[in-house]
Amino acid sequence: MNVKNKYTKLNMSHVPMILQMILNVCLVGMAAVLSALLIYETWTIFSLFFLNTDSDVSYYQFTDELLVFFLYFEFLALIIKYFEAHFHFPLRYFIYIGITAIIRLIIVDHDDAMHTFWWSLAIIALTGALFLSNARKSHGDH
Repeated sequence: MNVKNKYTKLNMSHVPMILQMILNVCLVGMAAVLSALLIYETWTIFSLFFLNTDSDVSYYQFTDELLVFFLYFEFLALIIKYFEAHFHFPLRYFIYIGITAIIRLIIVDHDDAMHTFWWSLAIIALTGALFLSNARKSHGDH
């Protein structure tokens, strides 16, 4: 019975390591996909700005593409920080991504003033959370 408990404990101690490895492989795959999409988005912005002879391209379309670019960029930065911080996602990067996503939403879909107001309040709340997160971090450094 003692040998069986030792064997079970040994195998169970490997579970977090195996799951961490699976997570890391998936994140590297996601980083590759996001990198490809970031390159595609860069090409789309470049072609809208420099190669498009059609005057039908709107400011909103260009801004939308630019904000999607920054969303890809921020997700890649989040994955990089995850590995640099020894398998930890910094909270402030999620807040940056949330703020960017809401700004994109407001720019793309701003027909309803009440929805825009609520989304603006969400940005203020996220900015407050970012301030608290950074204040806690700087307070802990002293």
